[in-house]
Amino acid sequence: MTEKRSHVQPTGVERHFGADELIVSKTDLKGRITYANDVFLRVADYAEEELLGQPHSIIRHPDMPRCVFQLLWSEIEAGREIFAYVVNLAKNGDHYWVYAHVTPSFDPHGTITGYHSNRRVPEAGVVDKVVKPLYAELRKIEESQPSRKDGMNMAARAMAQKVKDLGLDYDQFVQSL
Repeated sequence: MTEKRSHVQPTGVERHFGADELIVSKTDLKGRITYANDVFLRVADYAEEELLGQPHSIIRHPDMPRCVFQLLWSEIEAGREIFAYVVNLAKNGDHYWVYAHVTPSFDPHGTITGYHSNRRVPEAGVVDKVVKPLYAELRKIEESQPSRKDGMNMAARAMAQKVKDLGLDYDQFVQSL
């Protein structure tokens, strides 16, 4: 995974897209964008030539817990799909929430050749009532450690325990929201 930290500062302004729209992107194995649909370009406010070849982390919002991306990458690199709530950063620093479905793409021999993400508008209220407080808690855990890696691992364990305490696994938890 290639991670490129954005130098864009968040504006605090939320962008929205239609409930009937899908943001679609594809990446190579390193997470570099190989395809972005028109909805993605419009909502993120990038021209296609600005995104193609860039790491998907170009739209990473600093409020996203690193442990969520750690889980996402571990699942898709293992050949499994994952669903996740993600706040993304537009080119000018505005943000937009998505409910992402990320899957590996396979060649005819079953080898992973890249990744595909479809993102839709999250359920009303779920982001404010559940996801934002959870992500704030996870970020606080991540930032409590001097080592970014240790903080991320500690937050990942906290998230796993929280989901386990509910009697669910991560997929069941996300689908229950």
